[in-house]
Amino acid sequence: MAVRIRLKRMGRRNRPFFRIGAFDAREERDGKHIEGLGHYDPMEKDEEKKVVLKKERIEYWLSVGAKPSETVASFLKQNKIPFKA
Repeated sequence: MAVRIRLKRMGRRNRPFFRIGAFDAREERDGKHIEGLGHYDPMEKDEEKKVVLKKERIEYWLSVGAKPSETVASFLKQNKIPFKA
């Protein structure tokens, strides 16, 4: 099973909120995740609260071969979590 670390859109209209999770690559965008790995709130004013990641679990999923989406890869870079592109 191919695993991707990507975003799942939540929230209401004009007030987006995203959960970051490990998903089966065939799962739809807002489908069921294998494990929740954090969240992203683009409307949050405090930069530290904007992206919250579970670093240990993300490193585990990357170690077993999960690939991050482009957006999640940029979050990992910002938080200095190493991954293979």
